[in-house]
Formats: sequence, C-alpha cells, structure tokens
Amino acid sequence: MNNRIDIKFKHLKERGKKAFIAYLTVGFPDIETNLKLVLEMEKRGVDLVELGIPFSDPIADGPTIQASSQASLARGTTPADALRLAAVIRKHSSIPMVLMGYLNPFLHPNPGSLAKNLARAGVDGVIIPDLPPESSDSIRKPLREKGIHTIFLLAPTSRPDRIKLVARKSGGFIYYVSHTGVTGARKKLSGELTARIREIKKNTDLPVAVGFGISTSNQLRRVWNIADGAIVGSALIKPFLEEATPDRGLAKCLAVLDSLLKENKT
Repeated sequence: MNNRIDIKFKHLKERGKKAFIAYLTVGFPDIETNLKLVLEMEKRGVDLVELGIPFSDPIADGPTIQASSQASLARGTTPADALRLAAVIRKHSSIPMVLMGYLNPFLHPNPGSLAKNLARAGVDGVIIPDLPPESSDSIRKPLREKGIHTIFLLAPTSRPDRIKLVARKSGGFIYYVSHTGVTGARKKLSGELTARIREIKKNTDLPVAVGFGISTSNQLRRVWNIADGAIVGSALIKPFLEEATPDRGLAKCLAVLDSLLKENKT
C-alpha cells in the first residue's frame, strides 16, 4: 500500500530537496478558506499539510494556534468537519495530508472505525501529541492496516531509550520538536539542534521533520541543512488573526508563504 507521505519524501530525496510542511487549524478562519489555502499551498510548492483539529485544552499549542483553535471552536468546528475537509481536499489534490489532534477525539467511536473513516477521507497520517507510543498499538495497528501512518514526536529532552521506541513505532516521518514548551515563532533555534537530529538519525531510516518556532527563511535553511523537512504553523496562521476578513488573511498568509518558499525551495 503506497502512502503519499512515503512517496513524497522519496521523491524529494531523489531530487536532493527537503520538505516544506504547512500546518493550518481546521475551521479557522472557516472551512471554505481552509480549502482555498491548501489548494494554493500545493500550487506554490508546499509538500505536505497538517490539518489541526481544534481542541479546548491543548498541551503543546502556543498562543497563536490556541487563538485560532478557540475561534474555530466558537464557530462550532468538530472532528467530523476535519474529516469532511480532508475528503474535499482529496477530491481536488494529491498532496499528502496529516490529521493532527489530541487523543480524546480519536477515541470515538473506536479505532477500527476511525481508521476506516480516515482512509475514506484520504488522510495519510495522524499526529496525536498526547498518545504515548508505548501504549499506542490499539490505535496504531488499525491505522497501519489501512495504510495510515502514526507519527510520533521527539523533543530535546528525549532520552536514548525514548528515541529508539519512537523510531520503532513511528511511520511516515518523526516529528522533532525544536525546543521545549509550546508552539510559536522564535527568534532563534536551539544550538543543539544539529546534534539532536544526528542522534535520531542513528536510530532510524525514517525522515525527520522539525517543528515549533520556525518562521524565517534563515531558520528554514538551517533546518533543511540537517533534517528532511521543516514544519511551519504559527507564521502562516498569524495573518488570519491580524486581518479583518478571511480573504485579506488569505492574501497575507500566501505572501508569507511565498517569501519563505522563494528563497529556499530552489
């Protein structure tokens, strides 16, 4: 079963390229704008998208993504809306899609039904930050049977045994959190980033993508020099918080995206 994430990273590696992974919050500013944004992202060179399910009590989201989630929840967005959005995107696009959300919404009605629904919607992977890899098999195995990857996170505090466990359990790629704390733009990335990525790569052949705090061309370039992909979220969501209308937010978001891709995806 060919997974779009695997195919994308394989093609990028063959061309000596690295992945640009974009995060958006489902339902913010609205579902229609989400669809427009993903289709425009693909045209402009985004390699993979994360569709974030808004959640009322996040453990890793910084203020920008929290604000987008609260606005989305206030509009009545549900996990079912995320699946519907994914299904519509898949009708128009072959871009790899990862659904990112917290464990509680993924438990209903059951993992088997979840796997079927995700596969039907064309989802390629899931990221569940509060799902411990050591007790993930009840969810991970039904997803794997449908060709869907479960992507786990590592952090600067991850010990060698944790790195080995995540390397065994992950599919698609490993998500490395560039700093402790929550998401959000940072002026500087950790000075230990290179050493940590090298340590992870000693334990796996999976691609490693770096997220949390990446918002500038210089940061992207540094990540791409050492890892297989960079994940950008807050920098693309912030324009929608700053502008008065979804259309103006979309235009500003795409301008930010173009400025990042223009300098680095050559």
